Amino acid sequence: MTRRVSAKERRRRPDDGELSARAERLAAAYLPGGIRPTSISWVTNQGRRWGSCTPTTRAIRLSHRLQGMPEWVIDYVVVHELAHLVVAGHGPDFWAIVAAYPHTERARGFLHGVAYRDAEGELEPGVDSDAD
Repeated sequence: MTRRVSAKERRRRPDDGELSARAERLAAAYLPGGIRPTSISWVTNQGRRWGSCTPTTRAIRLSHRLQGMPEWVIDYVVVHELAHLVVAGHGPDFWAIVAAYPHTERARGFLHGVAYRDAEGELEPGVDSDAD
């Protein structure tokens, strides 16, 4: 039982190498052929965003606050940031890519709930509930 719980926690708290493999898998599923990030990593300096992407370097950063959240939520944020490798802004073409991920609306609702809870005392008010 302890081994199963530990394995589940590792899946929910993937290291940077596991994030890279996850991003590769999600990019292959949701992005046009050959578009991949150069790096993806956890960071501790994003108190107001769930993730960020620098399209020019193709680097993706995820807030450490996502660690421990369900895999489908982390995957949504990864897909959201991957979509910025194709479309820089948040226009219709961007959201069409993101909407292809089957848990988009569910994950957005989850993150909105977390942001609302955090705004009630744990984090600064106004924490952004979207990926970036």
